[in-house]
Amino acid sequence: MIITKTKSNLLDYVKKYNKIFVIGCGTCATKCQTGGEKEVEELVNKIKNMNKIAIGKVVESPCDLRVLKRDLMNYKNEINDAEVIVALCCGVGAQTISEFSNKEVIPGLDTLFIGMVERIGRFYEKCRACGNCILYETGGICPITNCPKRLLNGPCGGMRDRKCEVNDKDCTWVIIYERLKKYGREEDFKKIREAFDWSNISKSREFMR
Repeated sequence: MIITKTKSNLLDYVKKYNKIFVIGCGTCATKCQTGGEKEVEELVNKIKNMNKIAIGKVVESPCDLRVLKRDLMNYKNEINDAEVIVALCCGVGAQTISEFSNKEVIPGLDTLFIGMVERIGRFYEKCRACGNCILYETGGICPITNCPKRLLNGPCGGMRDRKCEVNDKDCTWVIIYERLKKYGREEDFKKIREAFDWSNISKSREFMR
C-alpha cells in the first residue's frame, strides 16, 4: 500500500482559487486516513469556510485512468467549472488526475513509501519500487528498506553483537542469514550481489510507458 500524509500547508495553495474540486482515493489514502470520504468532506468544509466553492468526490482508484473516468463520469461539468483540483491521493494519482482533467492539480498529500499495514495508523516501509527485486535471495527481507545503509551484501563492519551501528536494532543481514538458515539455504547467503544497474532499471521504466 502507498503511504501518504497530509500537507500541512495545503490551504495556502488554494487561497487564490475560488472554485475547487477535491478528489479523494478509495484505496490507499482511505486506509491511511488521508484521503477517504471523511477527509474529503472535512477539506471541502474548510474550503467553503474560506468563502469559496468546493465539491468533493472519492474515486475508487485515482491512479487508474479507467476508474477515474468511470467514477467522474457524472462530474464533467463540475470539473470543467473548477479552477483547480486538489488531489488527496499519492503522486501517481495526482498525475493521473492532471492528465485526465487538463486542469491545475494541487497534491494535497505527500507520498512517503510503499508499506505494510499493521493496523490503522501504523505502517512500515517494505518496498521502494527499485525495480530489481531480490527478495528470494534474501529470505523475503528487503535490504534496501530494512538496512539503514541499503547494503546488498552484509553484514558490514559496523555490526556488533548482532546490532546495527546506525540504529542499534538487530542487523538486517543477521536476520536475513537466520531466515535463510531456517529455510536450509545458508549457501545462498554467501552469494555476492553486484550493485544495481540503475540505467537498466530506468530503461525498463521507459519501456513500460
